[in-house]
Amino acid sequence: MIYFQSGSAQHKLSRKDLESGLCEAFAKLGEKHKVLVIPPDYTRLPSRAGELTEISWEYYGDRLTDILPALGTHTPMSDAQIAHMFGKTPASLFRDHDWRNDVVTLGRVSAEIVEEVSEYKVHFDWPVQVNKLLVEGNFDLILSIGQVVPHEVVGMANYNKNIFVGTGGAEAINKSHYIGAVYGMERMMGRADTPVRKLFNYASENYAAHLPIVYVLTVVGVNGEGEQQTYGLFVGDDFSVFDLAAKLSLEVNFQMVEKPLKKVLVWLDPTEFKSTWLGNKSIYRTRMAIADGGELIVLAPALKEFGEDKEIDRLIRKYGYFGTPRTLKAVEANVELQENLGAAAHLIHGSSEGRFSITYCPGKGPGNLTKEEIESVGFQWGDIDETMQRYNFPQLKEGYNILPDGEELYYISSPALGLWAHRDRFEY
Repeated sequence: MIYFQSGSAQHKLSRKDLESGLCEAFAKLGEKHKVLVIPPDYTRLPSRAGELTEISWEYYGDRLTDILPALGTHTPMSDAQIAHMFGKTPASLFRDHDWRNDVVTLGRVSAEIVEEVSEYKVHFDWPVQVNKLLVEGNFDLILSIGQVVPHEVVGMANYNKNIFVGTGGAEAINKSHYIGAVYGMERMMGRADTPVRKLFNYASENYAAHLPIVYVLTVVGVNGEGEQQTYGLFVGDDFSVFDLAAKLSLEVNFQMVEKPLKKVLVWLDPTEFKSTWLGNKSIYRTRMAIADGGELIVLAPALKEFGEDKEIDRLIRKYGYFGTPRTLKAVEANVELQENLGAAAHLIHGSSEGRFSITYCPGKGPGNLTKEEIESVGFQWGDIDETMQRYNFPQLKEGYNILPDGEELYYISSPALGLWAHRDRFEY
């Protein structure tokens, strides 16, 4: 059921618009006595989820007893990040999700179903896992808040991914990521109907229907002036709310480029991107737009680690981003990768498969990844100061730029808010 919907490619929703829409939906839901909010973490800062969580707290007051950020495998937020993202919302309400220990399994999707949706590329069952708080907290409303945007693992982010990955366990996260990677990231990104989404939908219908989950979904993008703009807000409790948001996201977050791009420069905001686990969105979201033999340059001033989880960081350092065949062979030969299939999937996602070069330019402060570390995992290293000067970084505009020497450069300031492709690599 849809409780509120407002959105189009022309909408520009303000804080007041979000508050009005959300409160209208809450009124339709009726009185609630104990509320859990599941927003994304700081890595999804542009989602407006922080404001929507704050609005929810202002509406429900003491009845909103817990906030469980959908961390997935990410590092728990600091007090400063909570304050910045969630405003006046009391920090005492926040709980950390421990993806290795704090989960319960609601059921298992059979191997036969997983094989069917994955076109028989994988042969295992899949556990439906959530943080135990969802089950044991006796909530009469669970608000899952987040942004729908093209995504490398599931096709379009959010909806029940926020539950089954954001609050999921190690086995569920690892296997779902691996299914998407083996099926083919380029066959999934920008699509609402994918093998991984089918699993999540099956889980919602067959194992999680008893949970009182209502989804609050935004669509946010970068407009023609290079500014972040909120195009839509959708509130509902079934697939129809996701379908509405996904269609709008594809309209405003997807850029079909005129020709394959020879050189792409991506900026990773230092407040959001400190790892290649997240920063490789610069690769995922642009790979279908970059020409064979092209070049991707990533400006990453805050890059200090590969994986946010220590074990995943170790695995990335050990195996590197060297393409699908080498990664699949490593999975067959190494138990540690078999037990961390999410990391294996990430290694596939982060490789260009030798089709174009990837140059990371980390900052030079204490703790930043070094030239040796960058090159050890299969990337090229670039000097960030020289690169910014070479491409006259302060003067770049979103999209196409012609440099003084006549070279064409495509600039992207917010890779997490879009998907770029050339028609030769994207089929509707």
